[in-house]
Amino acid sequence: MALLDDLQWRYATKKMNGQPVPTDKLNYILEAARLAPSSSGLQPYRLFVISNKELLDKIKLVSFNQSQITDCSHLLVWAAWDGYSYERIDDVFNYTIKERGLPDDAMNDYKQLLWGMYEPLGEDWHKSHSARQAYISFGLAIAAAAEQKVDATPMEGFEPAQMDALLGLDKLGLKSVVILPLGYRADDGDWLVNLKKVRTPKEQFITEIA
Repeated sequence: MALLDDLQWRYATKKMNGQPVPTDKLNYILEAARLAPSSSGLQPYRLFVISNKELLDKIKLVSFNQSQITDCSHLLVWAAWDGYSYERIDDVFNYTIKERGLPDDAMNDYKQLLWGMYEPLGEDWHKSHSARQAYISFGLAIAAAAEQKVDATPMEGFEPAQMDALLGLDKLGLKSVVILPLGYRADDGDWLVNLKKVRTPKEQFITEIA
């Protein structure tokens, strides 16, 4: 029940107080994000952890001036691959083979199979699929933050092209997907903090097929 209690506690914090998140709590959240599952274990995304105040000021300007950007302790930015390629898939699987001590050709058939599936699906599918994988990591980071009693505000409200430019993501073959300010709720100025958490009733949300 502990996780459910933590999820009941959390909400999309609207005003943060600037208090820093301790390093051990931050690292816990980041490790949860890193350990997230992804399709074929490719992890087609990277996570940027930003605490530089000058950069956060710039990011706020391309994030509709949301105050959490500059009042947070750290801003997490998930950036997904801008597309799949055989070379990218090959690099990931070669690392897996090395870490597991397998023969060099152990995953050759699967690499060919996977790329044979992905290549014809096109650029738009590639971008959408890699972004969806990033959201799995994003969700686990939110849950981990709740466990650590660290406030977090899921955000899609930013200008992706400008975010990409600020972080130099195009040079890395990445596209910004979603961001998560981490910090602590302010005592005053947050209109949402005392309102009841509302979700779709269980009877409507869940359909059981026996």
